[in-house]
Amino acid sequence: MDIHDKARVQWACRRGMLELDVSIMPFFKYEYDSLSDSDKQVFVALLKSDDPDLFNWMMNHGEPADPEFKRMVKLIQQRNRERGPVAM
Repeated sequence: MDIHDKARVQWACRRGMLELDVSIMPFFKYEYDSLSDSDKQVFVALLKSDDPDLFNWMMNHGEPADPEFKRMVKLIQQRNRERGPVAM
């Protein structure tokens, strides 16, 4: 997926679980444009993960084996925490 095709990336952010939508969609909306191209690539690659894995990682019930995915999960959590709750 092209990291500059924001419509496709946004579509990939839509998940089957509300808990994931609440963490991933605001990150995309407020943070994606400020990421470096390499971080955008990691984010897009992370989105290819299965929902149960993403859910576990976002809820701190485990962590990805890939160090770049681990770093991106922590970044998503940190930025969401700093921003606080937002309406989707």
